Amino acid sequence: MDRDEIDEYVRRCQQLIEASPQMDEENTKVKLIQPFLELLGWDLYSTEVALEYTIPMASGSTHVDYALLIGDSPVVFVEAKPVRSTLTDSEVRQLRSYMRQELDTDWGILTNGKSFEVLTKNQQNGGEEVSVVQFDLDDLAENPSVLELLTKESIRSGKSDEIAEQVAQTNRTIRHLQENEDSVTEAVTDAVESEVGELTIDLDEQAREFVQNLVSVLREQRQFVSEEPPADHETSPEDSDIDPQENDTETQGYVIEFSDGKQIPERGAEIHTKQNQNMGAAVDYLIAEHGLIEAIEIPHFPPRGKKNCSINTEPKHPNGD
Repeated sequence: MDRDEIDEYVRRCQQLIEASPQMDEENTKVKLIQPFLELLGWDLYSTEVALEYTIPMASGSTHVDYALLIGDSPVVFVEAKPVRSTLTDSEVRQLRSYMRQELDTDWGILTNGKSFEVLTKNQQNGGEEVSVVQFDLDDLAENPSVLELLTKESIRSGKSDEIAEQVAQTNRTIRHLQENEDSVTEAVTDAVESEVGELTIDLDEQAREFVQNLVSVLREQRQFVSEEPPADHETSPEDSDIDPQENDTETQGYVIEFSDGKQIPERGAEIHTKQNQNMGAAVDYLIAEHGLIEAIEIPHFPPRGKKNCSINTEPKHPNGD
């Protein structure tokens, strides 16, 4: 992304907020949030941005302020609040509930134009909606790379998922170091002594300080993780000390099983971490297995009031997706 463009956006927003700290929600949307979406590459004057997008709920329906779409599918929900307000836990829970209703919506942004909280579906934990990063305009001025997580191109290409997984891995590492500080400290002490022998300093104290500093560094890195790991750091199966069975939780994803024993993906195949990668194959299987081609007139359109076509004549959108 263009650094000058980001700097100009931050400067303009800060001036507007300073001039109108009690700005209401509608002005916040037009003056702060919509320019933010444009900065990320989303075209407000196209069908890829829907305002007041309807979300079906158990008790009826509700609306989210913005839905960012790829093709016909909403992939990001944006919930706007006025500058004068503070983002709350209840508003985060509200956005989570919106994301839960849409299969393809893996991302959510809660913002008042000044502070931002980004949610994603944690595929390592059954698709639970979790906060992946928080930042404000000052953070953006110092480190604009956080926006790489949210650009249209990153979300479209899947790079956003990779960045989010880096953040999730960092969180798991922090949690492990905190919960096992004593054993990790002992392991570091033993490793140093095995290399150089006993030292005249308190090695245990130094090792513990090292572990605690590592946690601090990881916490700082977690805020803005945007670079992919170097390719030459990849570990092959034969180089790894990890038992695949012991590490099974790291490869969890979505598996669809039918009562006839059919499984998607096939047993032994790579397990997908995104629901929609399996759902298409499941629909294809059901169409073929149960003769739906003969039973349903193709193309099939759902009842009035529903947006999307259920079954199409071609396995792709007219726009090529």
